[in-house]
Amino acid sequence: MAEISTFSIIGFILTTLVTLWFLYKASRNKKILLGIMIWMFIVGVLGLSGFYRNTTAFPPRFFFLLGPGILFVLIIFLNRNTRQVTDSFHLKWLTLLHVIRVPVEFSLYYMFLEGLIPKSMTFDGFNFDILAGMTAPVIYYLVFIKKWGSYKGLLFWNIICLGLLINVLTIAFLSAQTPLQKLAFEQPNIGVAYVPFVWLPAIIVPIVLVSHLSSIRQLYILLKEEQLTIN
Repeated sequence: MAEISTFSIIGFILTTLVTLWFLYKASRNKKILLGIMIWMFIVGVLGLSGFYRNTTAFPPRFFFLLGPGILFVLIIFLNRNTRQVTDSFHLKWLTLLHVIRVPVEFSLYYMFLEGLIPKSMTFDGFNFDILAGMTAPVIYYLVFIKKWGSYKGLLFWNIICLGLLINVLTIAFLSAQTPLQKLAFEQPNIGVAYVPFVWLPAIIVPIVLVSHLSSIRQLYILLKEEQLTIN
């Protein structure tokens, strides 16, 4: 069993709960919240049982952490009916939601200090995802409060921050103890196999991904409508 500090555990649990709160504010949908909480419970129970820490199983258990959430997100945006649900999410709250990436990054840094993940997954390495969290309130203020920013700027910001998310996901995947591991053999990514950190790939990452994809789609539609109005 890895040595995980109480501070790290409590901090990450609070971060996960705040993420759920932001999603609820954006969606105003109790069914979505309930579904995520049920999945969160299932992942937590599996994490406590040691299911995700089995590095010899095939397929690798890490796939069951990240895979279901990402697959579900893709299904949502490939289906017309479910796309309509995400199209109703509030852009303001979807933008503010990304502030949770700041505490997530500090959690990752403490996980690195505790030997649970490689340095490359932190802001002291090659993970620049904290920039998304730091700029989120600024973007929110400029676009939605001061009305100084444009939807084009918000779209560009979402695309850039989506790229930051993909970057850290790639590092995390290639650092995990699977047959596909290519990085960080001296200190691999084992932290996400422990509760409550199992909720990072299983809960928080899919929510952040949904937030970006929903925002990008909504902004694309708004900009297209604006262009048609001008013409």
